[in-house]
Amino acid sequence: MASTNLIPISTPSAAVSTNALRDIKPPLEIPTGWVWAFWVAGALLLTALAFVAWRYWQKRQAEIAIPPIIPPHVRARQKLEAALGLLGQPREFCIMVSDTIRYYLEERFTFRAPERTTEEFLYELRQTELLTPDQKDSLGEFLKSCDLVKFARYEPGEPELRELHGSALRLVEETEPMPEPTTGEAVHASRPAPAGHHVPE
Repeated sequence: MASTNLIPISTPSAAVSTNALRDIKPPLEIPTGWVWAFWVAGALLLTALAFVAWRYWQKRQAEIAIPPIIPPHVRARQKLEAALGLLGQPREFCIMVSDTIRYYLEERFTFRAPERTTEEFLYELRQTELLTPDQKDSLGEFLKSCDLVKFARYEPGEPELRELHGSALRLVEETEPMPEPTTGEAVHASRPAPAGHHVPE
């Protein structure tokens, strides 16, 4: 009886690995339209809140950075009022009052008053039309009287100091801007008088 020789057949490793069992992957979650809408709405809300916070911070910074503007004549009145507390110190009183008037004129008329001597200031002032002739004369006497106290050691009494203060205050009152008429006043002033009505002069 003839013997049969069996030849072993080797299985490729690739085929073995292909037949190996694998775990099933979990299903892939695809976001629905509602989920996307939720995220978009949340992002828009955060952006809006950030914008509102930024505008509020910007407004607060502007309020802090810009102090209220005090008109020159109001500031001059305040300083002249404070100067009355120095009536017992003639030199300090005259320095404060004269400096107040000089700085007031500089701000009111854009005139470089504080940097000039009294003579230079008065000479240049007389070449302008900023003040009336009477106001120029009164201001000249006022500044010269203050210089006597500041530099010549002259010590005036309280009545004379109050007179100097009154001269300074009158100059501010006479040169401060006129208040603008309200709407009602402007209409009343522009309305012609009725026929036969006498308007007092």
